[in-house]
Amino acid sequence: MVRPIVGIIGNQYLLDNHYPAHAGGTMNSDAISSVAGCMPLLIPADPRFVSVEELVETCDGFLLTGGRPNVHPENYGEAVTDAHGEFDRARDAIVLPLVRACVESGQPFFGICRGFQEVNVAMGGSLYPEIRDLPGRDNHRMPPDGTLEEKFALRHVVSFAEGGVFHELLGAQSVMTNTLHGQGIKRAGARVIVDGHALDSTPEAIYIEGAPGFSLSVQWHPEWDAANDPVSRPLFTAFGDAVRVWASDRQASPVLRRA
Repeated sequence: MVRPIVGIIGNQYLLDNHYPAHAGGTMNSDAISSVAGCMPLLIPADPRFVSVEELVETCDGFLLTGGRPNVHPENYGEAVTDAHGEFDRARDAIVLPLVRACVESGQPFFGICRGFQEVNVAMGGSLYPEIRDLPGRDNHRMPPDGTLEEKFALRHVVSFAEGGVFHELLGAQSVMTNTLHGQGIKRAGARVIVDGHALDSTPEAIYIEGAPGFSLSVQWHPEWDAANDPVSRPLFTAFGDAVRVWASDRQASPVLRRA
């Protein structure tokens, strides 16, 4: 049986500091294949190569991955500063309208780290350039040294709204997560519901109010050890279930393929 396709948003890199490439972390593909039960398809997020229309027609759902470059602040009406770091304008040009298209149609998407921030910006929200510089906030960045296991280790608590979407899905109101991000939500976008926070009040879990499909996003990295982590596994399982429903429904109704 052919599995539904999840488009995994790739990032641009320079291999050996000179060879341009699009790439995605193996752990993203692993989580989509082994936990969500879907076929991972790496997307070169650049309007020179793909269009939003082609993506929504080809894929049944989307994983909006993390990445070192940040969303360009012009997308939320602010000026560039040194604190904003590197950018990927090509990815911005694909993912921001893709999020809005998925919200409108109900096509499932799952945002992670940069993807979480993209969802907020796509819906009209803004970002802080550096969370750790804010009074009372913790350093949420990846530890500079250590093994992958140490970098992705559980480091802080995320608490969810009682009876909210994440509480119901995960069966717990507080969970432990990793943390590997520098930026974070400043102003929530239209219909963006912040359903979970770190202890320092940093938003960590969101969904889109009234969206007809799966629209959850998290600031941490649940793709790490997703098959074994008790928080990650239900997130990817629920996402995979939503993708299968979408794929089945549009096979039964060709009109959805033109939505």
